Amino acid sequence: MSDTLAPTEAPATTQRLTAGRVFAVSGMGTALEFYDFIIYGMAAALVFPAVFFPTADPLVGTLVAFLAFGVGFIARPLGAVVFGHFGDRVGRKPVLVLTLLIMGTSTFLIGCLPTYAAVGALAPVLLVVLRLVQGFAAGGEWGGSSLFGVENAPENRRGFWGSFTSTGIGLGSLAGSFVFLVLGLIPGLSLAAGAWRIAFWLGGALVVVGLIARTRMPDEKIDTKSAPRVPLLAAIKRKPKQMLLAIGVSFGYNTIAYIGSIFTITYALDRGYSDTESLVFQIVGGAAFMLAAPVMGFLSDRVGRKWLVAGGAVAYALFFFAYLGIVDSMVLVAAIVANILCNVFMAMPQGTIPAFLGEQFSQEFRYSSISTTYQIGAALGGGTAAPIATALLLGFHGDSLGVALYSTFACVVIALCALGLRETSKVPTAQLGA
Repeated sequence: MSDTLAPTEAPATTQRLTAGRVFAVSGMGTALEFYDFIIYGMAAALVFPAVFFPTADPLVGTLVAFLAFGVGFIARPLGAVVFGHFGDRVGRKPVLVLTLLIMGTSTFLIGCLPTYAAVGALAPVLLVVLRLVQGFAAGGEWGGSSLFGVENAPENRRGFWGSFTSTGIGLGSLAGSFVFLVLGLIPGLSLAAGAWRIAFWLGGALVVVGLIARTRMPDEKIDTKSAPRVPLLAAIKRKPKQMLLAIGVSFGYNTIAYIGSIFTITYALDRGYSDTESLVFQIVGGAAFMLAAPVMGFLSDRVGRKWLVAGGAVAYALFFFAYLGIVDSMVLVAAIVANILCNVFMAMPQGTIPAFLGEQFSQEFRYSSISTTYQIGAALGGGTAAPIATALLLGFHGDSLGVALYSTFACVVIALCALGLRETSKVPTAQLGA
């Protein structure tokens, strides 16, 4: 990452930035965010049904644990509205520092929670409360991280620099999966007996790394006097079509992302793979996603955004049917390769989405717009994906067809909404949102 941004190309900041420095702020911060979410999703599939919901049937307990996972998404749109407002009115830096601090604290406290055996129903209640707090902070995280890369990039690198946030998603997924794998392999440690707590404590401690990078962010010059009093209302008034289509893109993408990264753990376990094998799937998938996302962002600067997003959605939909069949074959090497391809196709839209959605809106209400639309879509799609997929698996008596059809529906939504948005890869930064 050797691109260097000249001062004349960076209206949002007063300091010279390199791609590596931008990645430390946007990519690493988002990596820590998604580490938090991935370890919860894995704990929900592997541990929490027994620790917090022990009275239910194992698969039903998993469904309830995923519902608790989805609760965090309820708070995300509210967090997007609140943090997006202050991100537009006050600046990106203080908001990004605060969201990361809240998320890290919540993650650490989840690791400290008492179990159902110790305090009864209070344990899952406390878990849900912390998920709500975590989700509220996450609502302002993704949009700000994405915009820090897009708004500070050279004209011909917005897709690539914006993809650092997507790269962070893969890095966080990889780290979370790796930590759970290591904890499961250490002799004398048992995930169900309490080793799962280490993953959450480690996530809380790692937030310090992100905070150091963000407190050293360059100060921004935000003209609050000319900004709308309520940026979100201004965006709704001026860009209603773009707001709705952006929600659709986010809904579809978050649906396939959380089915592909969270539900597939439960699916692999249900088909007979071991805990270790299912975690290996996630590790190789996270690595593939992390490497593919910046490539897709780079390509979007060359060939355009909308067709890459739409094409990636179609490719994912077609492949996902084969993916489930390959996993059902119980051939470990084939299942690993299938996970790699699944994550590459998933990275096609995600590596492009930060720049593609951010470029649809003017700077004065861009943080509010991208955060609110993305998080509404995340709540509708990501928050319900794993529970709906698990319920479909139950409803189809273990047949994966229902899950595949639901993923296809989400991909169709992505493609149609992306094609309805403006192609922005060649639009000058100063004219974005015009």
